[in-house]
Amino acid sequence: MSRFFDSTFDDFRYYLVYLPLGILGLVRWACWLLRRAPAALYRPVKNDFRLPIGVVVPVYQEDPEIFAHAIESWLANGVDEVVLVIDVTDDACRAVADRYPVTVVVTDVPGKRDALRRGWEACGTELVALVDSDTIWAEDVAAEVCKPFADPRIGGVGTRQNVYNPRGFLQRVTDMFLDYRYFDENAGQTVMGRAVSCLSGRTAVYRRALLLEVSDAFMSETFWGVPCMSGDDKRLTTLVLEHGHRTYMQRTARVWSTFPRTPRIFFRQRLRWARNTWRSDLRALSHRWVWRHPFLAYTMIDKGVSSFTLLLSPFFMTYAILREDWFFVACLFGWWWVSRSMKILPHLVRRPTSFFLVPGFVLVSFVMSVIKICALLTIRKQRWLTRQVSVQNGVVVRTAPAADRAEAA
Repeated sequence: MSRFFDSTFDDFRYYLVYLPLGILGLVRWACWLLRRAPAALYRPVKNDFRLPIGVVVPVYQEDPEIFAHAIESWLANGVDEVVLVIDVTDDACRAVADRYPVTVVVTDVPGKRDALRRGWEACGTELVALVDSDTIWAEDVAAEVCKPFADPRIGGVGTRQNVYNPRGFLQRVTDMFLDYRYFDENAGQTVMGRAVSCLSGRTAVYRRALLLEVSDAFMSETFWGVPCMSGDDKRLTTLVLEHGHRTYMQRTARVWSTFPRTPRIFFRQRLRWARNTWRSDLRALSHRWVWRHPFLAYTMIDKGVSSFTLLLSPFFMTYAILREDWFFVACLFGWWWVSRSMKILPHLVRRPTSFFLVPGFVLVSFVMSVIKICALLTIRKQRWLTRQVSVQNGVVVRTAPAADRAEAA
């Protein structure tokens, strides 16, 4: 009997080193449940409310076939106006636009922000949908995004977004992340105070009067003295909330966009997004207005903390492999697979075969945590992936001649 207790005690001490991971896991699951419980209560707005709506699209070196498909999807929705703000170098997209009943504004000013501003100033409708040039709408998006605006407090409405015709591992994983976002984070923020942290620029709808009101603040944004070039969707969403309005996610409005297939472009895009998120959330948490939305503040803090805590799990996995503790390795790997499957269940219901991609989804999550930390360390850097522009001496300028830009596209 004594040998039995001695053996049990030795086994306990052997596995005691993994106790911090277990405690952290319980804490992280509790944090996730605090977000997921309200998200489960989400319901889209249902009514017959409708306002005139226009579409504003900044266009730069877009794939002509995708661009044409996107224009046709917007027009099929019966929108009142489509304003395309096309870069002066983009002859191919101007030729595509000439085939449709749209308004074209040609700009020689580099950068997306100025194009957005020119677009909503040229658009005359009460609601303005800011849309990416590769974003394709379902047939009822215009009707669905109007419904939340029946509440006069709503200043901006977001849509549910997925990858257009996903192919390959990275696009499938991106589709998983998007479903996780719209069934978890955005749904919970909508329920708990109608304060969504980011209305994604792929399609976000605002009251035009509000866009005109925040235009100067939008164009003059800086972070630690550096003019902000990207992160326009986060900035607009923050300005709407800061001015006392609400933001809402209407999940019945579905859109699809293209996403990178190659690792280099995929992770560079994630790096840019992470920098934008850090800048926006850190600024918001330093201002009083965000604390009027406690759940929003909580999700911002939780997202920042998780960038660091998530990396402890692969650290313990590596440690277990070095110890040749194969039982723990198998248990932890199985837990990663099962727990992540539970968190992305809405996506697995839509695409059951993605269950076999969950280990890859977990691996990409770990890499993205590293990227988020790198983004925090390089938070002042401003760079676009698809636009050859940068901030030089405090001014947004082109970084490549037209021939190089055409080749890069």
